[in-house]
Amino acid sequence: MGAVAAAAMLTACTVGPDYRRPSAPVPAEYKEVRPQPGWKISQPIDVINRGAWWSIYHDPVLDSLERRIDISNQNLKAAAAALAEAEQLVAEARSGLFPTGTASFQAQRSRSNGSASTGTGSAAFVGSSGGRLSSFFTDQVTASWTPDLWGRLRREVEANVANAQASAADLASARLSAQGTLAGDYLQLRIADELKRLLDRLSKDYAESLRITRNQYAAGTAAQSDVSQAEALLYSTQATAIATGVTRATFEHAIAVLIGVPPAELTIPPTDYVIEIPVIPPGLPSALLERRPDIAAAERAMAAANAEIGFQVAAFYPTITLSADAGTAAATLGGLFGKTGEFWSLAGSFAETVFEGGLRNAQVQAAIAVFNQDLANYRQTVLTAFQQVEDELAALRIYAEQAKVQDAAIAAASEAVRVFNNQYLAGTVAYTSVVLAEETQLSDLETALTIRENRLVASASLIQALGGGWNASDLPTPTEVKAAAPLNFNPLPPIVPVQGQGPP
Repeated sequence: MGAVAAAAMLTACTVGPDYRRPSAPVPAEYKEVRPQPGWKISQPIDVINRGAWWSIYHDPVLDSLERRIDISNQNLKAAAAALAEAEQLVAEARSGLFPTGTASFQAQRSRSNGSASTGTGSAAFVGSSGGRLSSFFTDQVTASWTPDLWGRLRREVEANVANAQASAADLASARLSAQGTLAGDYLQLRIADELKRLLDRLSKDYAESLRITRNQYAAGTAAQSDVSQAEALLYSTQATAIATGVTRATFEHAIAVLIGVPPAELTIPPTDYVIEIPVIPPGLPSALLERRPDIAAAERAMAAANAEIGFQVAAFYPTITLSADAGTAAATLGGLFGKTGEFWSLAGSFAETVFEGGLRNAQVQAAIAVFNQDLANYRQTVLTAFQQVEDELAALRIYAEQAKVQDAAIAAASEAVRVFNNQYLAGTVAYTSVVLAEETQLSDLETALTIRENRLVASASLIQALGGGWNASDLPTPTEVKAAAPLNFNPLPPIVPVQGQGPP
């Protein structure tokens, strides 16, 4: 049997197409990175830290919250469980490459009216109790093996390894999504804090204006309408400041869920710290294919689909099964240790399906169709990734331009408030002019904060679109997937666009 097995291994091959990573639509450069009239990309003052990419905001509270995602986020736990399942599927498929062995022991006591023959095959013997009572004992070892001559099982293992790598990439995608969502929520929470501080500061100014106006009304130099307008401006500003608590609480509750705790158990204290808007270098477009876990997952799905084609092609080839069994049989338990009852057998079988109504061909064509679907999904994932990067680059550029103009508007509005206040105190304009100027100033300041919020959120979204600190090299190689090490797969190559369309 050993000679037969060796011959089988020597002649074994792997049918079906070998995987070649298909090309992907990759531009030479980002559209938004090209020089624009009157606009120049700033030189980056920081780089995105590998892994802890949120450290670019230099906020210790954000850092502590982000690190809690891996510990308690339920979506990540589900993705990690899916990865564990995929790894065990590799072990399950790999087990088919090895022989199956069983050991058994049988004890039988029977009674018959006459002399009876007990047992089967070489283990048969005549009962020892005059045909009335008889005992029969056997111990037996059986082994069977179906050599993977055509690579069917190896293709199945290959597919499961690729699926496990895709699950690892899915886990990274879930982690990056949770990190990006938390960062966006946290940045908007801090903008709500800034808005509250702004409105509280302006409320103090408006309260002082109301005091002065009431004094003037008491002295007969201001009208009751002036007092009413000053009160309306103060109270509306205070009401808006109170309303920011709803926005803040909403973001705080969302952050609590992201880190896996009930909202009642998380309190993020307000702070005077103002988060600066970071400069983020986008890198080369081709590098995006290595830095996005969703692209890696789509690419690994193609590799699994390609292996599935080989798995289905192998069904066209015959199956050879080798089996052997050996043991002893005796009428007494002690007789099992002698040589008189020994038996053994070797067997081999050859099976080939001669007619199945086109089933195998349909399964191969279905596997090719799945590959083509995964190929289209992969390329669409790449296109969507570039769209997201371009969207955020455009947003950062446009918001930066808007912020410059808005700063000028604030400066003009602040000057108008100063001038109208002086003119009102001098009695040359009505208080209505002061209120209108202050309302314009308030609106411009709120707009500036909104622009700042948009820039911060866009920066977090850009880092997420660039893959954060992730890289395709973080994927486990096939030898690192549990139970797959002895199979000697090549390490996962870098995800780069190459020519070729996969299986013929």
